[in-house]
Amino acid sequence: MPSLYIHVPFCERKCVYCAFYSVANAESAEDFLAALQREIRLRRDSLGSSAAYETIFLGGGTPSLLAPRQIETILTHLHAAFHITPDAEITLEANPGTVTRGSLRAVRALGVNRLSVGIQSFRDRDLAILGRLHDGAQTLQCVEWAREAGFDNVGLDLIYAIPGQTASQWEENLRIAADLAPQHIAAYSLAVEDGTPFARLVESGEIRTAPVEVEARMYERTMEILDARGYDHYEVSNYALPGFRCRHNRAYWTHEDYLGFGPAAHSFRARADGTRARRWWNVADLQAYTDLLERGLLPVASEERLDDRDSIRERILLGLRSGGIDLVRLRNDLGYDLDARQAETIRWMADGALAIRDGRTLRLTPRGYALCDEICGRLCRDPDFGREPRPPIE
Repeated sequence: MPSLYIHVPFCERKCVYCAFYSVANAESAEDFLAALQREIRLRRDSLGSSAAYETIFLGGGTPSLLAPRQIETILTHLHAAFHITPDAEITLEANPGTVTRGSLRAVRALGVNRLSVGIQSFRDRDLAILGRLHDGAQTLQCVEWAREAGFDNVGLDLIYAIPGQTASQWEENLRIAADLAPQHIAAYSLAVEDGTPFARLVESGEIRTAPVEVEARMYERTMEILDARGYDHYEVSNYALPGFRCRHNRAYWTHEDYLGFGPAAHSFRARADGTRARRWWNVADLQAYTDLLERGLLPVASEERLDDRDSIRERILLGLRSGGIDLVRLRNDLGYDLDARQAETIRWMADGALAIRDGRTLRLTPRGYALCDEICGRLCRDPDFGREPRPPIE
């Protein structure tokens, strides 16, 4: 399921916790769009256009800062360069306060059929701590407008373990979100990312992160509350109503091919014809990105080739975080028999109700998700990744 990702690097203001590349104004949007068009064309020429792409994701940054006509320009270039399937999932990330009833109607008419709204919290105090510019009322208005515009696939992003946030306040956030009946909810614990203003505040002692036991309890309640509301817990931090799992994110979690465009965007090509898998990423600087493309050069900062050991480890980590490890595919693609090599750990997981076998898939239970890092660490200690032959499994 090949996928396309566009990194739109503009924000109204940088959030204190965010480590993604962005710039705090959109004055150079037209220059960015011109450079993006060149990158799309160059990448098509280097890789070809025969693959059928099933998802497009406009992320950032804050893509909803772009005008509908600018979003139309991006989609037009992608459709001209690549084969996009008729039923493609096309997602736009949006922040409350950056959209209007009219802009949402316009982007829906362009073929955008999934909206991912970065609400983070319904409580104004939480939003102020996170450095968000919208308030709770604008969040509710944004969801209402999205429904009016015809979006029947809406996702809400939430953050928990915000400094000073209580477990009951987090549960109230979850209930408000579930009452809105979005098709998808992503709930992330607040991470301290190196180099961010939030990290400096934590290091200086001006802000204290939530105690580990409080964060763990919030995660447990997230699983319990959303399960009771009918949401399928299909990745460590992601929940969806039946039929509404994010197809684009699944490409990342299952090691499918994806192409990324824009500054700091990443791309991945799985092994082909016996070659190693390849990952590359663009320069994380808007000016350098546009300058390189004006010179007819792809704006790649660096790349890496994944040997079998790297690929096995990533399949295990990504699989356990999401829908499970496809044991047959792991053996056929990379020659690694997890059942044989990790029998003791798999028994430990089963005995502790941390994982179950579902046909050819080994997947975590809700209890296992809570211990995902420990489980992944145990499974990835095998020193012999990638050293055995690859007999296929039927």
